[in-house]
Amino acid sequence: MASIEEARLAIEAGADAVGFVCATPASPRTIDEQTAATIASLVPPPIATFLLTSEKTAAGIARHVRLAGTSTVQILSHLDSIESGQLPKLLPETRRVQVIHVEDKSALDLIDRYAPHVHAFLLDSGRPTLATPEYGGTGRTHDWSVSAEFVRRSPHPVFLAGGLSPDNVSEAMKVVRPFGVDLCSGVRTDGRLDRNKLMAFIDAVRKTDAELLQDVEQLS
Repeated sequence: MASIEEARLAIEAGADAVGFVCATPASPRTIDEQTAATIASLVPPPIATFLLTSEKTAAGIARHVRLAGTSTVQILSHLDSIESGQLPKLLPETRRVQVIHVEDKSALDLIDRYAPHVHAFLLDSGRPTLATPEYGGTGRTHDWSVSAEFVRRSPHPVFLAGGLSPDNVSEAMKVVRPFGVDLCSGVRTDGRLDRNKLMAFIDAVRKTDAELLQDVEQLS
C-alpha cells in the first residue's frame, strides 16, 4: 500500500491484511516508515498490517517494526538462525512471517530452520542471492509443486505469493492449498492499485475457496 486510499480500497474489496514495503533496494512500491505508520494507525481491526523488511538482524527488524507500528512483520531476507532465534524475545507481541524464496527444492530444507521462531511462512519468487537482491514484486510464479510440498510439511500456516493474478490464482490455490494468498503487481495498472483487477482477484479467491471447502465437506 502506498496511501490510506489504497489501503481503504483493498479493505473495502475484502482484503484481510495490507502490507507496506519499507525495504531496500528501493522500488516503486517502497514507502518510508513514517508513511507506513500513519496508514497502519488508520487501518481498523481485525485487518492485519504487514511491514515488509529487508533487515538482516533481529535488532534491526525490531527497530523497523517499532518505527512502522504494524501488527505483523514479513521478513524478506533469509536470516541467520541465531538472529531468527532472537525475534521472539525482541518482538513477543508481533506476528512474524518468514519469507521463503522458492528457487528449487532446497526451500523445503528451511522449514525446520525457521519454524521455531515464526508464526507463518510466505512463499515467493524472489532471488535474494543476486548482486542486486530481489525480495518480491517480480511478477513471476515459481514451481508450485515445491510450494505444495512445503504446505504439507510446514507446522505453520503458509501464504503463497509470486506472480499471482486474477487469471491464475484459482489454479494456484488448487495446486498449493495455501492458508492465504498475497500479491501486489497482479492487481496494479501503471503502478497504481486497479479496482477492477482487485475485485476480479478477490472474486476468484472467494469462488475457489468455496469450491475447495465443498470438496473437503464431500470427502468427510
